[in-house]
Amino acid sequence: MNRIAFALALGLLAASTAHAQSATTPLVVIEDRGGVSALPYYQVLNPQDAGSDAPPASAPAPRIGNPTDVEAAMLPVRSARLSPGDEPRRVIRAPGLTPLFLIGDDDRSRAWLRQRQSALHDLQAVGLVVNVASPEALASLRRLAPDLMLSPVSGDDLAGRLGIRHYPVLITATGIEP
Repeated sequence: MNRIAFALALGLLAASTAHAQSATTPLVVIEDRGGVSALPYYQVLNPQDAGSDAPPASAPAPRIGNPTDVEAAMLPVRSARLSPGDEPRRVIRAPGLTPLFLIGDDDRSRAWLRQRQSALHDLQAVGLVVNVASPEALASLRRLAPDLMLSPVSGDDLAGRLGIRHYPVLITATGIEP
């Protein structure tokens, strides 16, 4: 479940860039096995097609329960490749990457979050909580930085791709910094 949440988080980050680049590209059907059309889902994402003769489709109602319950079902989150510590600063090239930061439920991450809260807010950085045991611990972190989005996600895949071993860390389009 944590891999799915992580893939979803990265997908949402990439989608904002991809949508801007492909807003006028028509969808291509790769395979059609019948069933109910997914077109209403896509029409909601592209309001520029308002000139067509078809009436606008309404967005289907989400079938997810209470978001708090769904999130609690994802916990505990453990990232085996990551631990609290000092990550070296380095330059990366990731054009279009939305700033994000990795923290855990530990004293080092809490201090880092308190110190950098204003800068993270200014960057509109998204927080990934890569080690957290319970909904109460996650809520405690959110109370430290109420203006920041914090999501529980395993950071193992990201750690492997970027060569990160420690958190807290800020990742931007141009670099990784402790």
